[in-house]
Amino acid sequence: MKLATFNINGIKARIDALPRWLEAAKPDAVALQEIKSVDENFPRTLFEDMGYQVETHGQKGFNGVAILSRLPLEDIVRGLPGDDTDEQSRWIEATVMGDRAVRLCGLYLPNGNPVPGPKYDYKLAWMARMEARVAELLRLEEPLVVAGDYNVIPQPEDAANPLAWTEDALFLPATRAAYRRIVNLGLTDAFRAQNQAAGQYSFWDYQAGAWQKNNGIRIDHLLLSPQAADLLRDCRIDREVRAEEKPSDHVPVWIDLAA
Repeated sequence: MKLATFNINGIKARIDALPRWLEAAKPDAVALQEIKSVDENFPRTLFEDMGYQVETHGQKGFNGVAILSRLPLEDIVRGLPGDDTDEQSRWIEATVMGDRAVRLCGLYLPNGNPVPGPKYDYKLAWMARMEARVAELLRLEEPLVVAGDYNVIPQPEDAANPLAWTEDALFLPATRAAYRRIVNLGLTDAFRAQNQAAGQYSFWDYQAGAWQKNNGIRIDHLLLSPQAADLLRDCRIDREVRAEEKPSDHVPVWIDLAA
């Protein structure tokens, strides 16, 4: 089972790039972030015609998450539990029915800038809610993949220039501590389980030649429950997608599971 995460930075802007990648990579399921579309305006027919079941949790103009799957999806959950007043569309879950059932959570974690301020307070509160939800799902002792744009740089080696991020919400000590609390519930960073090298990034800013200079950061992660980690065969970053026409500022990251 090939599962991926991809922040597409707007479905309208990526209306050619996303199908092109799907056709080349052929993931069984992909968690999308920043679709920037309400559910009724998402071009679902385009992807259904490619053989994908489409489940969205959209929002007008920004945010928005989705799961596309060539395998059957069951038990769809839209929205992160824990705050009924939260109107931002950043979380979606589904069970991907392969040879083994795998629970896939797709997330778009808040950026949190500027710091300090209400956006950073929201980020940390959201991460606490996420920690509670992941803990609940782990108690089921089933294969679980928590995939998405975390807006977290876990370690200095996950940034080309760590010093440039020391005051940023993505790299502040409180952010990284909240991320570690989630990982320490018993999750495995799929990419680092397969690749320990520095210089491996999933995001490059559009400005200042960041892509050409490889001035990137690794903020798109797939975290695995012990049951999913036992099935892990590979995890890679599709770096070359960033060099294609009209790319997102993120690239896909995918895992191969024996499921």
